[in-house]
Parts: sequence; structure tokens; C-alpha cells
Amino acid sequence: MSVLDPPSTRAEAWRWADLGGLAAAAALAPIARPEVEWLDLPGDRLLFVDGAFDADASRLDRVRLESLSGSDHALGKHARGTGWALRLDRDAAADPVQVVHAATGRENHLPAEIVLGADAVAQVVETFVGAGWSNRATRIALGPSARLQRSVRLLQAGGFVSLRDEATLDRGASLINVTLGAGSAGSRVDAQVRVGEGAYAEVGGALLTAAEQKQECAVRVHHAEPNGQSHQLWRAVAADRSQASLAAAVEVARHAQKTDGEQSLRGLLLHRTATVNLKPELEIFADDVKCAHGATVGELDGRALFYMQSRGIPRARAQALLTRAFAADALGRIGNETVREAFEADADAWLEAVL
Repeated sequence: MSVLDPPSTRAEAWRWADLGGLAAAAALAPIARPEVEWLDLPGDRLLFVDGAFDADASRLDRVRLESLSGSDHALGKHARGTGWALRLDRDAAADPVQVVHAATGRENHLPAEIVLGADAVAQVVETFVGAGWSNRATRIALGPSARLQRSVRLLQAGGFVSLRDEATLDRGASLINVTLGAGSAGSRVDAQVRVGEGAYAEVGGALLTAAEQKQECAVRVHHAEPNGQSHQLWRAVAADRSQASLAAAVEVARHAQKTDGEQSLRGLLLHRTATVNLKPELEIFADDVKCAHGATVGELDGRALFYMQSRGIPRARAQALLTRAFAADALGRIGNETVREAFEADADAWLEAVL
């Protein structure tokens, strides 16, 4: 077990962090290896069990296993050593890469790198199942006009998942990163994205929490060059006594003129005992920009519920439909239909269990 030296919750970036849940997850008792289901997609399939590569259950083509350095991030620094790397040359295109992280109650760490040359195109789908503390650090480097669609679903039944992503987008590159938290584990989605000239970054997703669960995201997008665009669209749904926290920041450098940055943070309380924390933040040093943010927390529309019930729809079904619609726009940016349908099915399964 690595020595855990977590930051203090007195630090602003960690004010809502569930550090106690993380420590408890690292000490969970072992469980049986969870079943793994692959999406019907071509391309590489990588299975990691407690951070160790399972060659017999995997299929490698473009991806390689390499020794990777960690991050200097408080949690990401633990994820170093042998990890997976996707590297594409200029103009290359790869079939979707699926990575499944299965945890059996143990603490595990894993680094990864995604490096795309100029005009290269890639898709990556990551899935977390099982229980334990799963800690990941991923470095993303996109060359000029490269495009990456990355989809992450957090389905662990117990424990904690911590993600640290550090992405750099060169001129005209595009990153769309969608995360769905629909398991029962705690989680922290932590990202730092640097947007180059004319580049586009979209980072968002949906956190669905229930019981005593806590999930949070802390994403900071830095516009370093002119003409960049970024969109952070997050949805949080909290039931019972759970807590969902969304912190999204945009930084615009002094010379990054013509930046277009937008944040949309919305929370939905299914029970008044639940909590949703929202913190949009703009730090703008340029004077010719278009930046906006919005943050709202509320309950399901009572009039809409009444209308649907008056048309013969049972209350639980009406609640599920309205909640699904609330979260749907966060998942709609997934371009691959097979992947998008899997994420929507995960969200539906969560709703069916909670409502």
C-alpha cells in the first residue's frame, strides 16, 4: 500500500473532497473479481485488474504498455510505473480503444498517456467496476488539429475512484471528454486542460449520487492562446443524503484574445436531505473575450410531474423521465452511438434503482 499524504480540505481546491471515503476505500476487504462486459466495438481492449494488465482477456493493436512517469498532483503522483499508452502519428485514425478497470477491494494505481500527432483521430472508452480505491493519472497531448473523444463511466459498486487528467491541446485540436458517475462508489474527477490557439475543449458529464455517497469534479481550463473555445457542461443528481459537488474554472491569459469560454453547472435534488455544491469560476486577464457561466440547483418541476400523472404516468415513472431528460444533455456529446447508448443505459439503471 502506498503512503497516502492527502491535502487538507482547508485548501480551496479540496474543500468538498471525501478524503475519509478515499482512505476507507484503500482498506476495503477483498471481493470476488467482477464480471467484465465489453461494448460491441472494434479496436483495442485492455483489462486491468487492480491496476495489473490481464493479457489473456485483452486485445492489443495500437496501444502499448510502457513505463510512465506520474504527475505531481496530490493523488496522481501515486500513479506511476507500467501503464498504457496510445500514440498515433500524423493523419492516423484508430478504432475505439476500450479500457476496463476492475477492482477487487485493493488499492490500485495506473498511469496512462494519449498522444496524437497532427490531424490524428481517436476514441477512448474507460469503465470502472468492482470495489476498492482505483487511482488514475492520464496525460493527454493533442497535436495540431488532432481530435480525441474520451468517455469515462464510473460504475464501481464500492470504494473510491480518483481521476487526474492533464491535457494539452495544440493549435486547432479538439478534445471532448464526457464522464458519467453512476455507480455507488465515491469519486473525484480532477482535470487541468491547456487550450492552444484555435483549439476546442469540452469537459463535462453527469454525477448521479444516492445513499451517503459523495462525488465531485474539479476541472480547470486554461486558455493560453487566442481564439480558443471551451465548454464545461455538468449535471448533478443527488438523492437521499448524498452529496455531489461541481467546481469548474476557466482561466484566460492576458494575450488569449477572442476566447470563448462557457460553463453550465446544474444540480437536481431528488430529496431535500441531499446536497449539491456548485462553484463556477472565471479568471479573465484579456479584454476581448466572450465568457459566461451559469449555476442552478433545484427540484423536479411539480407542475410537470402533475401533468404527467394526470395523463396516466405513474409518479415514479414521471420522476425517472424528467430526471433522465435533465441528465441527457450531458451525455449527448458522445459521438459514438454504441457508447452513448451504453452510458444512457447506465443512467437509466441508476434511476430505476433510486426512484
